[in-house]
Amino acid sequence: MTPRTPPEPPSPRTGADRAGAERASADRASADRASGDHGRRSRSGAPTLDAASKAIIEQLQEDGRRSYAAIAAAVGLSEAAVRARVQKLTDGGVLQIVAVTDPLHVGFQRQAMVGVKVSGDMTDVASRLGALPEVAYVVITAGSFDILAEVVCEDDEHLLEVISREMRTLPGVAETETFVYLKLNKQHYNWGTR
Repeated sequence: MTPRTPPEPPSPRTGADRAGAERASADRASADRASGDHGRRSRSGAPTLDAASKAIIEQLQEDGRRSYAAIAAAVGLSEAAVRARVQKLTDGGVLQIVAVTDPLHVGFQRQAMVGVKVSGDMTDVASRLGALPEVAYVVITAGSFDILAEVVCEDDEHLLEVISREMRTLPGVAETETFVYLKLNKQHYNWGTR
């Protein structure tokens, strides 16, 4: 039997190295506490949010331009903690802060929901539909259609081109049905949190 060679001893760290590593570890722990999720995940894989993070989200759903200072006062955290949580929620894909426009006021006269029946892999078709610039929303569904895709176009000719030349020609698209919007009665994004 060959004798084992002992492992190399760890290299000695200077006091400055140890202090820097401890500061970095404390900063990571502080950022995790500020995010409110502490790395926990729900059964669906989404981060578990604490009450403060949910309150921040609800504040931004009411007014996406609300200042960190105003949010901090409303939820009882410091402005820095709110800023850190918003950044972590944004980086984690929980939150987006965008300007929502009325398509009619910015040159898009035709909107439609397109129901898509798929032969084959639904996720692949959904990804390809999502890559089209005119497609604003894609969801895989249960029911008559496998996928619903919201399309925003300049006019009817543009809609016809998108459906017939881009959507229906995608591999795996078996059938489509188009539901043209006549009037948008309600569209909101302040559904709160659970």
